[in-house]
Amino acid sequence: AFGVTPTEFRRRSRGNSTAQKGPGIRLVLGYRPPFAWGPMLGYLETRAIPGVETVAGEAYMRTIRIDGAKGTLSIHAEEPHNRLIAEFNLDRQVVLGAAVRRVRDMLDLDASPVDVAEHLSADKMLAPMVKRAPGLRVPGCWDGFELAIRAIIGQQISVKGASTLLGRLVEAFGEELDISGNDVPGRLFPAPADIAGHDLRQIGLTKARATTLAALTEASMSDPDFIHPALDASDARARLLAIPGIGPWTADYIALRALRDADAFPAADLGLLKASGVEDAAALETRAEAWRPWRGYAALHLWNSLK
Repeated sequence: AFGVTPTEFRRRSRGNSTAQKGPGIRLVLGYRPPFAWGPMLGYLETRAIPGVETVAGEAYMRTIRIDGAKGTLSIHAEEPHNRLIAEFNLDRQVVLGAAVRRVRDMLDLDASPVDVAEHLSADKMLAPMVKRAPGLRVPGCWDGFELAIRAIIGQQISVKGASTLLGRLVEAFGEELDISGNDVPGRLFPAPADIAGHDLRQIGLTKARATTLAALTEASMSDPDFIHPALDASDARARLLAIPGIGPWTADYIALRALRDADAFPAADLGLLKASGVEDAAALETRAEAWRPWRGYAALHLWNSLK
């Protein structure tokens, strides 16, 4: 049993910069300021998978697997010090380097916000958006398979509707952890092996969506690194597009968040079209050429402008 709430974990770990104390790990992670932590939290909260993720106060919490360990991760900001505190509560020890890389990718901590802002501010439409949200980052993900499942389920439905279906998926196939604390997520997102062979129409998916998820699951079981940020983004995107039911929007969204392609740009996204005032995806693609190699950040600023 884990039996430690995020509050208790913070109290026990305080002052222990990168030391390991039993199963608990506390990591202090720096970044280049500015960092728009509020918008990052808001983005993650809106898309939180029931049972797996939550935002409580100013902290993001989720269940995780890493190096064979299972447990929870809690992240909060110490903005005056330009750092984040990532707190792991796991059932066994892990390699710190792998944990650091995951969190840094998930929160885009290696971005160069000043360079991005200078480039995008040259566009008269983007300039006020960039000024409104300095340090806006591209949210990544903890796990590429999870993010791809999210993207497929979210095709052509609302964010809330996608979260509902993802919650059903987790309830049906996600492993339950023995964790105390009402505010702590308690289920792991299903691994490919947990889903394989099941008819996913039982959670309310259409036959077409279920077939696409089955194909993605099979590909991920054959190659555990089928979706990984270390892959060449163009090759990985081509492999995604080869799966029936995955089109350009889905592939670009996965590339942006899971493959960490800063130039990925899902031009057909309805939110991007609305925020930009451009009438169709082809015209937006043309407009976005000037935003390379930071089109992904432009997408985040456009989405953020709709709030």
